[in-house]
Amino acid sequence: MPVLAALHPGIPLLPPPPLPAEERPIRQAEGSLVRSNGLTQPARWRIERGELWLTLEFLENQLGVHRSSGERGSLQLEWFGTEISLSSRRQKSLGDEVAVPVSDLMRRVGVRFAPFGKKELSLELPARPLQAVRARDNGISGKRVVLDLSAPALVRSDDGQLAISADSNREQLQQLARLGLNPRQERGWLLLKADGERLTLGRPWRLVLDLPGDTALSTLNRPSANAKNTALATLQRQGLVLNRTVGRIGNRQVLINSVQLDPRRVPVDIRPLNRPNGMKGLSSLSQLARNESALIAINGGFFNRVNRLPLGALKDNGQWLSGPILNRGAVGWGDGELPEFDRLRLQESVLDQRQQRLSLVSLNSGYVRKGVARYTEDWGPRYQPLTGQELGFVLRDGVVQQRIEAIPQPGVPLRTGDVLLVARGGVKVDWQPGERLVLSSRSTSIVGDKPFVVGGGPLLLRSGLVALNGQAEGFSPGFIRQGAPRTVIASDGRQLWLITLQGVNNAGPTLMETALLLKQQGLKEALNLDGGSSTGLVLADVQTVKGRGIAGSVHNGIGLIPRIPLPMPNRPPARLASSPP
Repeated sequence: MPVLAALHPGIPLLPPPPLPAEERPIRQAEGSLVRSNGLTQPARWRIERGELWLTLEFLENQLGVHRSSGERGSLQLEWFGTEISLSSRRQKSLGDEVAVPVSDLMRRVGVRFAPFGKKELSLELPARPLQAVRARDNGISGKRVVLDLSAPALVRSDDGQLAISADSNREQLQQLARLGLNPRQERGWLLLKADGERLTLGRPWRLVLDLPGDTALSTLNRPSANAKNTALATLQRQGLVLNRTVGRIGNRQVLINSVQLDPRRVPVDIRPLNRPNGMKGLSSLSQLARNESALIAINGGFFNRVNRLPLGALKDNGQWLSGPILNRGAVGWGDGELPEFDRLRLQESVLDQRQQRLSLVSLNSGYVRKGVARYTEDWGPRYQPLTGQELGFVLRDGVVQQRIEAIPQPGVPLRTGDVLLVARGGVKVDWQPGERLVLSSRSTSIVGDKPFVVGGGPLLLRSGLVALNGQAEGFSPGFIRQGAPRTVIASDGRQLWLITLQGVNNAGPTLMETALLLKQQGLKEALNLDGGSSTGLVLADVQTVKGRGIAGSVHNGIGLIPRIPLPMPNRPPARLASSPP
């Protein structure tokens, strides 16, 4: 199979269609496919009053645009030295994703765009020669590879594979091969095997790849693909079941992938999968699984794609990394037991020396509302303000150490044992340094008392009955009605199920259709997790399910980690080919 076909299975590589004359711009159009230099993939887009809107997921992972969050929900987009700033009012929902206007950015970089057919958008940025490859070994932190380009390029990413619209020669391919990037040149695309961070720079145009240490030397110390497949087969003999079926709802079909196991018998640990350096940031599901040596993984709960922060419960080994919000559904479990399902809130308050009690509105959360919120070191090394004017109080051993009238944008360090209380929305609090405060916290369900918790919502099934009430869990009517790929964690009373659902020639099931399909499968408890482009299933280091055809970035996941470590290959260290960037 050609590499491009493997990167985007089932999608033929076609020449780009001719673009219409620029003097006749399209004012209104929308669709669900984007063709970039002849390579087509599912992606939502809209042209509204002549302005092109694309989703943040597509811009980052399929074009190479870098974004950063500003104050009051604003965004800065940067692409090969071209920068634009977008206020929160210049962001809108496109289905279940966040979209921004990018006509100016496209034109300034040199991308031509126009609708093609009924639902397709054509993007064209001609491939130009790759000028040079430079590399530097950064020691245990990995290595930096710099690709010197003769012009801006499209940079497509999919589960550790990169496709760059540039033409390389034989010598450059050999150099990239020595760097362990498995390069291939195909029809105007340079294909690389590369995880890590990417950065584009302008004039001179460069693509910078910061590859983690395991991309080079430590790759040799990972379990081999054969070892992982053998471990997966061993778990199957011990009772783990992998299943793929096609369900039917009305006249539409839904592909259902499931992993089934009794955690009381199959020797795996079920764990939340998190980034190691705090709650801010996104990763691929495959990378989250590799970080924790998870053999199987699904994506987890919701997150804000603009500021890359969690929106729901996330508890790992007894520590609340992110608290529940809006009484939404959650799942909780301990080692060697079936999970519990319920809607969940934390009831937290602070009592001051004047015996005045104030309720806290959230714990370690990216969900912002008026009131006082609590943050701990589990949030990350630093808290940065999420709204305009925020009043802060640093507590140690229950005593106010510092009052911060306006938390600065660089943020406040979260040291071990410290608690930061953040007052938002003009809430007036008179606590002063030296004052003692008493914090109290309790969960409203047994789910919150479990050592491991992941939130999502809405809750779909309880005790074998449909329990869907999206409005009660704070979901919009549009979210409840729309069809989309889905990720679900569920139980039939005997086994745990990890499930993905994707429409067959349709957008996917609605939440009610999902609940009914799961009930048909004999399930009794079920919780909807994040879906759409986030939907994913990883088996033995391979992402076998990609919600909309491309592996999306996610905030967290749920993984199955074998209790017997996988064997490591015994090989000599690799030698890095490098030259100073």
